Amino acid sequence: MKIGMCMFLWTTHVTPEHEALLRDIKATGFDGVEIPIFEGTPEHFAELGKLFDDIGLERTAVAAMGDPAMNLISADKAERDAGIAHVKWIIDCTAALGADTVSGPLHSTLGHFSGEGPTKDEWGRAVDALKAIGPYAGSKGVTIGLEALNRFESYLVNTMDGLSRLVDNVGHPNVKAMYDTFHANIEEADPVGAYTRNLRNIVHIHISENDRGVPGRGNIPWAETFAAIRKSGYDRWLTIESFGRGLPDLAAATKVWRDFAESPEAVYRDGYRHIRQGIGAA
Repeated sequence: MKIGMCMFLWTTHVTPEHEALLRDIKATGFDGVEIPIFEGTPEHFAELGKLFDDIGLERTAVAAMGDPAMNLISADKAERDAGIAHVKWIIDCTAALGADTVSGPLHSTLGHFSGEGPTKDEWGRAVDALKAIGPYAGSKGVTIGLEALNRFESYLVNTMDGLSRLVDNVGHPNVKAMYDTFHANIEEADPVGAYTRNLRNIVHIHISENDRGVPGRGNIPWAETFAAIRKSGYDRWLTIESFGRGLPDLAAATKVWRDFAESPEAVYRDGYRHIRQGIGAA
């Protein structure tokens, strides 16, 4: 099992200027980092990959679509086509980075609502778009870990059961699911059971406290969660995802209006120890 740190806490665009921070993350004990893909070129991410190799950090990627003009479930074909093209660009950047997994709500537009629940047609359009994307991801050696978000951030899929149904409908080995403890804490009556029931599709896990702050300081059922992960045989990434107020656009999208920790260092240093101790105890 590998422990990662998502760079969302600091930025949506990692550059060589973050080298000192990246080296401290490595020195803390992390196996790798999760790199946001929101802007840039494959060439930029390839150069970053060289830096990570030098530091000794492995990597995964994370992405989302915030523009309704590239919505995979839109009734407008041009908007769906734009969304498919955008996800293919994300895949290109992920491959250039040297990562084999990109996670996030890459099934619909983040923060965009219709005013009602998902329709049968929207569901069908999501399945069709992801069926078109799956083979491209496979050709690049990248697996997409789709994410179920809470009802305040998205409406297509809010639960792990719903997300697994979407993945099963797509039926492609490079389109899978991720599990996020923050969203599960909001939407699932039994967060641990939601993980266990849907393990067949899970390729990535976000470790995120109920307030998006320091893992281990809130009310997520950590002992039960780590025990379920250990028992399941899952051996991929446990990546800390936390947010701050330093990035206004991201803070607005994730509804972050206050600081959740005394410092970013507390998040990744205490969070790392929390995961190590929790998995060890399990």
